[in-house]
Amino acid sequence: MAKEKVVIYGLTTEGYFIACQMAIKGADVYLIDESSPTAISLKPEVAKNCPDIDSLKEDEPILTAVPVDVAVSKAEYLFFTPRIRKINADLKAEINSKFKEAIKKVKKGSTVIYCLATGHQGNSENITILKHVTGFDAGKSVSYYYFPLNGLSKTPSVIGSLKKIKDKKLSALLSTSKDEKTFVDISSAEHIHAIQTIKRFSGICSILEICKLVKNNTEPNTTFDDFKNMYLDDMMNGLDDLRLLSSSFEGSSPLLYLINGSIKGINGYAKRLIEIIRITLKNHELKASKTKIILSWTLDKNQMRGEKVEMLNSITSKLRDYIGDVETSDGLLDFFHSDKTTIAIACTESDYKKIKEIKQNQDIFLIKANPLFEVSNKSKII
Repeated sequence: MAKEKVVIYGLTTEGYFIACQMAIKGADVYLIDESSPTAISLKPEVAKNCPDIDSLKEDEPILTAVPVDVAVSKAEYLFFTPRIRKINADLKAEINSKFKEAIKKVKKGSTVIYCLATGHQGNSENITILKHVTGFDAGKSVSYYYFPLNGLSKTPSVIGSLKKIKDKKLSALLSTSKDEKTFVDISSAEHIHAIQTIKRFSGICSILEICKLVKNNTEPNTTFDDFKNMYLDDMMNGLDDLRLLSSSFEGSSPLLYLINGSIKGINGYAKRLIEIIRITLKNHELKASKTKIILSWTLDKNQMRGEKVEMLNSITSKLRDYIGDVETSDGLLDFFHSDKTTIAIACTESDYKKIKEIKQNQDIFLIKANPLFEVSNKSKII
């Protein structure tokens, strides 16, 4: 493969993942950290030895750097993979602001690949922004594609393209031997991602609502085993995508009911988690002043979306209104040297396993942040 000049705008987990994939294939790849004035070159050997951002930072390899404007002005392919941390009304504004910053130095004949999800007809707005900032018409002076990334387990099978224009070089950069990409028109790519997002969240919320009816004192039943390993972390993937879809529509329709109902379902789950903690205190006659809460949620802080960080901060803030001593843990657990009763909430399966191992020798209440909110103490380890 010829050395296509590629720039990844946004040093995020998703951006770095595709950057490594393309660097190993032989592309000339530069990474842009939005907080830095320079772009760094990602060589194939570095991509192989540093499979994620944390390992890149730890190893601190010597990397060639050039000014951001220089890198973007020379890029044949610019991938937009920014770190987004705003919420609600500020979410779209932050995305648009970063998109404008990313594209302002693109050259004629280059290709822009938008890797965040958009709302309905969101790419039409992006193309308008592209024209306003650069003066270039998408589909004529520059090319524009839509490739919404969400997690690393599976990248999109389709690439959204204006008039289904195919770019063989782009396809080669993004495809693997087991996953050949197909070009579809932009609106179809939007619709496919919207269907996948709504289907996923409506399914999750159906489970959450039905599990409210399951009594905690019922005999163990394997019927619910499929849901016991679905944690809060799993439920949150792509919530920002759902919010962007919600903001795309006005009025009332069955589709909007599905979208907003799912958003309410996830927010309702967070409220119910706080209620479960209150019930636990009441059932065991624990005083709030003598109780310590540890929210254990090992987060990937380099992800493009900030939905999980937002949820963690929201739950922590609401708990502190009720119980003063609330801590968050990012994989490092310290339950010792406390004269208070500890209630630990495991928000991922890995956090649950870590706490369970420590718990065998500690008087800890452990709540699994899954649809069933299983609660255990020292005398009963699930």
